Amino acid sequence: MLRWVVHLEGGPRRVNHAAVAVGHKVYSFGGYCSGEDYETLRQIDVHVFNAVSLRWMKLPPFRSDRKEHSPQVPYMRYGHTAVLVDDTIYIWGGRNDTEGACNVLYAFDVNTHSWSTPRVQGSIPGARDGHSACALGKCMFIFGGYEQLADCFSNDIHRLDAVAMMWTLINAKGNPARWRDFHSATVMGSRMYVFGGRADRLGPLHSNNEIYCNRIKVFDTETNHWLDSPSTQLLPEGRRSHSAFTYNSELYIFGGYNARLDRHFNDLWKFNPESSTWRKVEPKGKGPCARRRQCCCMVGDKVILFGGTSPCPEQGMGDEFNLMDHSDLYILDFSPSLKTLCKLAVIQYSLDQSALPHDIRWELTAMTTNSNISRPIFSSHG
Repeated sequence: MLRWVVHLEGGPRRVNHAAVAVGHKVYSFGGYCSGEDYETLRQIDVHVFNAVSLRWMKLPPFRSDRKEHSPQVPYMRYGHTAVLVDDTIYIWGGRNDTEGACNVLYAFDVNTHSWSTPRVQGSIPGARDGHSACALGKCMFIFGGYEQLADCFSNDIHRLDAVAMMWTLINAKGNPARWRDFHSATVMGSRMYVFGGRADRLGPLHSNNEIYCNRIKVFDTETNHWLDSPSTQLLPEGRRSHSAFTYNSELYIFGGYNARLDRHFNDLWKFNPESSTWRKVEPKGKGPCARRRQCCCMVGDKVILFGGTSPCPEQGMGDEFNLMDHSDLYILDFSPSLKTLCKLAVIQYSLDQSALPHDIRWELTAMTTNSNISRPIFSSHG
């Protein structure tokens, strides 16, 4: 019984950020927020969400032995990626209004909360943003994005061996995916499933004649071949800046934006790789509004979705593009417990909560209702 079970307000307001789940915690790195300064080279911020206590914590700035603005710590950025390999989160790419795009590899130790810049070799990818990154075993795969130096979209695949710290440009065979940015690439088994993103009719060049492909492209990491999925009648609309995640060997996508349609989405679709078919999914409960550039992370049977940006419902209340950045968080539960369903029943039927234990009463306020959480969700203690 797929259901939106939790809605929280008051977390970090972030757009085009990057996040990784580590156990029951979600680490969120950087991102954009309207009105904030992205010209000063300040240290990237790190927010941690505890999926058990439902609380956010902002980590203190990392103090290096070298100097305050150490090159071993990434500067604030957006459009970057983050992947987890063992106990290390690797941050790569993204851009800042002053420095532009970046291709330095940064390593964040989840045990010590310390930063480093590993010494890498090989064919280092060009600086970019809007690319995808996914981890498979001890390797990270980078695909696509918009390369700053070449000033064009990419459809290259680079692999980082996180043991040897060696970058390799993969000589991919078959019919490659289009040049694109702000797509998703998700690993299932030994294959990488690429969906959506912004492409252009002129191929790698950006002419503002955009294409939003809605067909899956599959890359086999064992054979280094691009594979084509069979055509199906039912397909989601093409989009960029959506979220993608896997559950029970199926691929899900949520939200995103299509500029040709000028439309934001809040739909949920499921792709079955065995049958190569799509199906629209309708979860129970009240989910997020239509948005793009949010983050989604799997924690057990739950999807943690937070941030992003949407059209502002009131004229003049958003930024210059009439967009509104979000500080909310939603939890989508694939397998809600009996305890969770009981809490939802108490809310739905307005049952008396006074006899319930205090911890259960406060948790009820965080379930999917129109009210906000009744106690602060930021903590200095985690």
